[in-house]
Amino acid sequence: MRSTTVIGFLGSTLDASKFGPSRWNKWRPTVGLCMQPDLRVDRFVLLHGEYHRRLAEFVMQDIRDVSPETEVVPHIINFDDAWDFEEVYTQLLDFAQGFDFEPENEDYLVHITTGTHVAQICLFLLTEARFIPGKLLQTQPERSKPDPAGTWNAIDLDLSRYDSIAQRFAASSRESTSFLKGGIETRNAAFNAMIDEIEQVATRSSAPLLLMGPTGAGKSLLARRIYELKADRHRLAGPFVEVNCATLKGDNAMSALFGHRKGAFTGAVADRAGLLRSADGGMLFLDEIGELGLDEQAMILRAIEEKRFLPMGADKEVASQFQLIAGTNLDLIDAVAKGTFRDDLFARLNLWTFHLPGLAERKEDIEPNVDYELERFAAAEDMRVTFNKEARDRYLAFAMGPEALWSGNFRDLSASITRMATLSADGRIDRATVELEISRLRRSWTTDRGGQSGDHLVSVLGTEQMTQLDPFDLAQLSEVVRICRRHTSLSAAGRELFAVSRQNRSTTNDADRLRKYLLKFGLSFDDLQAT
Repeated sequence: MRSTTVIGFLGSTLDASKFGPSRWNKWRPTVGLCMQPDLRVDRFVLLHGEYHRRLAEFVMQDIRDVSPETEVVPHIINFDDAWDFEEVYTQLLDFAQGFDFEPENEDYLVHITTGTHVAQICLFLLTEARFIPGKLLQTQPERSKPDPAGTWNAIDLDLSRYDSIAQRFAASSRESTSFLKGGIETRNAAFNAMIDEIEQVATRSSAPLLLMGPTGAGKSLLARRIYELKADRHRLAGPFVEVNCATLKGDNAMSALFGHRKGAFTGAVADRAGLLRSADGGMLFLDEIGELGLDEQAMILRAIEEKRFLPMGADKEVASQFQLIAGTNLDLIDAVAKGTFRDDLFARLNLWTFHLPGLAERKEDIEPNVDYELERFAAAEDMRVTFNKEARDRYLAFAMGPEALWSGNFRDLSASITRMATLSADGRIDRATVELEISRLRRSWTTDRGGQSGDHLVSVLGTEQMTQLDPFDLAQLSEVVRICRRHTSLSAAGRELFAVSRQNRSTTNDADRLRKYLLKFGLSFDDLQAT
């Protein structure tokens, strides 16, 4: 059978009474606890100051009388000021750390009815933090009848044991992750798992975060939502400050980030606080941090670690407490290897690194994001727009298919939906509008991928095959296709394409040379004439 140990303060007021028989008509928390018919106290560790030694001895004797099986162990703790939180907590922590707990053999109850309010709070905190591996114990007098024993209740601070509380925590966590995703019911399992982890980090840590991913993947939007989530949890009180480091060069970078004093350089006609100072108490988002120079990186590192930095032209450091989120579309490991990014700064940022996938890697999330963009359009333009069924099916088939590159990621998708919504007749996006948008996207991505290749290659190769070719091959093939379409025969096209090299050959077979070149890409001259 497991034994039970109670730890509690002597109540200098509640446990005090006249020493005569009338004391048994009064509820005294410490004595009454040992009179409970449904609670066996094997050991009572009674905390008290030297000043209350006589009262302690009297109470200990009464405990022995009502509960002979209870071993009472006095423990003297003297406070200079029993209302000084730091002093009380420190001494109780020392007590807890020096106590020989055996939770595998004993149950521990921490009595918080007696003692000053500060002492009760400290015992609560020590129990919650598991410095004392037990439950809280609360006692009170019977309200309906005079009873020296009173009643008792134990409180287990392990919240996972309470189903309703656990459900509330789970619901709160789901709300937080949904908020980070903008309320979008994303379907990509890897992305959802990443957001779950970000939610935990955002609510529990103030360490820097590093968001990596291609342009348009949503780094800036996610950083702002992290800030709003932390602010809602009262973990941040200051502003959200965002800066694109790619726009900062030379003295302008130093001045913008760290501020300057009047006269620090030509053009510094007044003091400037700087972005780091402006973010005091809040969050600083340094997007494209990989674009910063090495000097700026060094100062950023010191500001992160020491929360202090020196403005340009100043002779005195300033302080700023901020949480940092850094964003980049560069491979910082490669940048460190090349010497363009400080390895010590990367090590500091790399504690919490999250890789945001591009839209092409999350095609199952395109449909819910389409609905999200339509809602954004409705809110911005005060006009609700929807797809008809045929148009929606056609657009989603294209958007989620192999042709769709989504090189601009969510910016491409947002722009695409905005264009179709704006051009829709009577608030309905039809098939014709979708086909026009698909053509526009194809042209855009072809130009991005192949330079001067033109959209004529799309009809010949298809977008998927084009993505597998080097820009060199695309540029060369584009010219070959253009010339082939000007001629009616393979030989004529070959003569133009090989006009110089054929002069150095004893025998020429321009048609065969061109046929073999086209065959490398799975094409024939007839294919080019038909498209």
